[in-house]
Amino acid sequence: MPELPEVEALREFLDAHLVGRQITRVMPVAISVLKTYDPPLGAVEGETVTAVDRHGKWLDITAGGLHLVTHLSRAGWLQWKDEFPAAPPRPGKGPLALRTVLADGSGFDLTEAGTTKRLAVHLVHDPAEVPGVARLGPDPLAEDFDRAAFAAVLAGERRQIKGALRDQSLIAGIGNAYSDEILHAAKMSPFKSVQNLGEAETDVLYEALRSTLGDAVERSRGLAAGRLKSEKKSGLRVHGRTGEACPVCGDTIREVSYSDSSLQYCPTCQTGGKPLADRRLSRLLK
Repeated sequence: MPELPEVEALREFLDAHLVGRQITRVMPVAISVLKTYDPPLGAVEGETVTAVDRHGKWLDITAGGLHLVTHLSRAGWLQWKDEFPAAPPRPGKGPLALRTVLADGSGFDLTEAGTTKRLAVHLVHDPAEVPGVARLGPDPLAEDFDRAAFAAVLAGERRQIKGALRDQSLIAGIGNAYSDEILHAAKMSPFKSVQNLGEAETDVLYEALRSTLGDAVERSRGLAAGRLKSEKKSGLRVHGRTGEACPVCGDTIREVSYSDSSLQYCPTCQTGGKPLADRRLSRLLK
């Protein structure tokens, strides 16, 4: 799933390629992609893009006072095209979900792999009309998201750190991959309870969060949309690297599997050398 660093890179890419240009066509191809009907998509056709913003993992394209707001979900992506075929796209079983064409013939496709269709596009007067945007917590890379703001977000939380970091209503933009990376950088177990964090541990976790996300944004900055996925994968130290050597200590990276996802961690760096068991069985191997 694209997370904050990749979506921020897409925002910067689209800001350079869309702002000041006129939208001529917006064509939904997959029935499931469009989540709103009023105003209709045709309302932005003929309008000029004035801004591209990001809200957590959501992209927000402003044109004609309207906001085309998109969440790529787990398997969605944005593909820039310098030109399109003359024939309009046909609805079908392929990955294409929505096509946006500019006056100069360029534009972008939104695609979604797999059979589970969760990619979402909303056309609204205000991004806050989108429930997923309205519930977002603070952006972790915002200038005012300091250590005190981070501590305030975690106050009263009794969940495990992994789950808290992924909760979009607490902190916007962090998903499965970067929560693994943040916890590895902080040398903390994903199963540690937030309520058990001391002041020093909160400091460490905050610094790990800011540095991990900030570094990922910098690595992605200036890359074309088609290169962002490979850049994300190459920059990850533990997530998706089960069985490989930890780049910090050399221990074998391990995994905990769930029904629809998994997490990766280093036992030496994060759990005192103890492998974590599958959560369906127990919390720790004794």
